[in-house]
Amino acid sequence: MITLNLLHPIESIPIQTWKFNSEPVIRIGRSGDNDVILYSSVVSRYHVELHHHSQYWEIVNIGANGTYIQDQQIDSERVQNGVIIRLATAGPKLQILLDGSEAITPSLRDITTAKPTSLNNPAASTAPTSPTAPIDDRPTIMSRK
Repeated sequence: MITLNLLHPIESIPIQTWKFNSEPVIRIGRSGDNDVILYSSVVSRYHVELHHHSQYWEIVNIGANGTYIQDQQIDSERVQNGVIIRLATAGPKLQILLDGSEAITPSLRDITTAKPTSLNNPAASTAPTSPTAPIDDRPTIMSRK
């Protein structure tokens, strides 16, 4: 299983989560046919792919504005659990968690309501989840249904 957390741009806490079980490739970008859709002017229609190999996941940049890990632009990189990637130099950040690991940072829901989320509830469904609404209620991000 692989979990993607969209991080709040200022507080670096998860504001939206996607979970995938057995997909060989996860596509991220602005186009409506991606697995993870991010509406940002700096995100390419097809920006980055996560490829599942037999023993590991790989991040592959395919976007015009680049993909970054710790401010270093990458073409492809093996996924390390908890890694945070940024789409474009000032675009959205995604945290990648492998095999049901818990988030390194608490979710906004954890902070505001102190209720368990699927990230720290092992009994939660492992199917792809619907995203939570953005904090400011703007329709900036959505998940493919």
